[in-house]
Amino acid sequence: MTEAPLLQLDGVSKSFGAVAALVRADLALEAGSIHALVGENGAGKSTLVKIIGGLYQRDGGEFTLEGESVDFHSTRDAKEAGIAVIYQEPTLFPDFTVAENIFVGRQPYTKLGLLDRAKMRRETRELTQRLGVPIDPDREARGLSIADQQVVEIAKSISVGAKVIIMDEPTAALSGVEVDRLMGIARQLRDEGKGLIFISHRFDEVFSLCDTITVMRDGTYIATNTTTETTEDAIIRQMVGRSVENLFPKQETTVGEAVLEVTDLTSVGVFENVSFTVRSGEIVCFAGLVGAGRSEIARAVFGVDRYDSGSVRIGGKAVPPKNPAAAMRLGMGFVPEDRRKQGLAMDAGVQSNITLAIRDSLSKFGFITSSLEEPSARTWASRLQVKTHALDTEASMLSGGNQQKVVLGKWLATQPSILIVDEPTRGIDVGTKAEVHRLLSELAGTGVAVLMISSELPEVLGMADRVLVVREGRITAEIAREQATPENVMYAATHAPADNSTETAA
Repeated sequence: MTEAPLLQLDGVSKSFGAVAALVRADLALEAGSIHALVGENGAGKSTLVKIIGGLYQRDGGEFTLEGESVDFHSTRDAKEAGIAVIYQEPTLFPDFTVAENIFVGRQPYTKLGLLDRAKMRRETRELTQRLGVPIDPDREARGLSIADQQVVEIAKSISVGAKVIIMDEPTAALSGVEVDRLMGIARQLRDEGKGLIFISHRFDEVFSLCDTITVMRDGTYIATNTTTETTEDAIIRQMVGRSVENLFPKQETTVGEAVLEVTDLTSVGVFENVSFTVRSGEIVCFAGLVGAGRSEIARAVFGVDRYDSGSVRIGGKAVPPKNPAAAMRLGMGFVPEDRRKQGLAMDAGVQSNITLAIRDSLSKFGFITSSLEEPSARTWASRLQVKTHALDTEASMLSGGNQQKVVLGKWLATQPSILIVDEPTRGIDVGTKAEVHRLLSELAGTGVAVLMISSELPEVLGMADRVLVVREGRITAEIAREQATPENVMYAATHAPADNSTETAA
């Protein structure tokens, strides 16, 4: 008799009112394996994870754990049954120590009824050392990196005997070294007999880490593949129902006059003597390693962060420092790296978010109504194909890809002459990536100047007319599209020019 999977879902469905989030979801997780769950944003992955984790209850279908039918009515039920979910953004108590976070809700006590902090410290050290990442038990969670917070979450899960560990986009905010460390921990947990579900849009991670891959599309199970017997192209076709052959639909454009001119911009200790231009109809990409200073330069150009010297001009007009409102009036838009914290009002609707940057122009006598906002919001939601059943749907309820479209819509509604986009496709699926790339290319085709920051080298090479490589707060190379290769971009990102000036390949 074949042993039952560690965890299995068959034909699971879930609706929210008239919206069917899951139509038919199937998943079979074996003990001692790492199982990837992939699909476009809105495919139903998050809903399925929330059912497994006890946050939602299924409407139909079967759900078994170690061969026994289960129904979790709360996250507590799921945790007690051995289910742990590690989210992209850890949910530790920032003012608690590492040990207190690991033992929250189940603190040990001495025979005298006193909190046994010595035992908490001892077991915390053992747990983090077992994971290969020793962390001081008395350190406050507030000061930990995202990577170390995830380690604490994993330590907490194995301390309560978790059998199933779900990692939901765990590498989105990590550096390369941190990703390698996390993947080593995942393999260790697999070898200990635990079952892991790994959700990621990064195919290199999926194929190097996972044993099997389950694909979902539009709330429905599509296929399960053994990693060694499938390909990235085959997975993409299953995810989107079509072949995404043109992931970087770069249009030929006519490059015009300089729109954005940055001269000798310096923020002491952050970046130094940064000078560049972006012309009408041109996409310029900042490339470089994490921490090189790319986002900091962009934030200073838009006026979010201060700088000590230098100048920014739009269309020949000076932009006063630390004044985003002035930058906006002169035609600049800025899509930030962290869309949830910096780009959206998460508890506001799609309509309010799209019109947020143009509300003054829509108001009458200082008042604004839904009827005044609705035409513009509907136009951009339609053009960007935002998937939502209503314009008053809160941004927090949208998938990551649709949140990104709403942020883009907010800034496109201002009709910018220069648009800065920081990591425009981070954490979104391959189909939506192609849509965002097409949109940026179309914008350049209409004469908009685009400055894009990306940590994905294929995206940089696929979209840029020019690549500006940033290293340790300085632009170390300017590379024309025709000469931009992975090798020379990475060389410039890791080596300072011999004369400490900008190298040019044209």
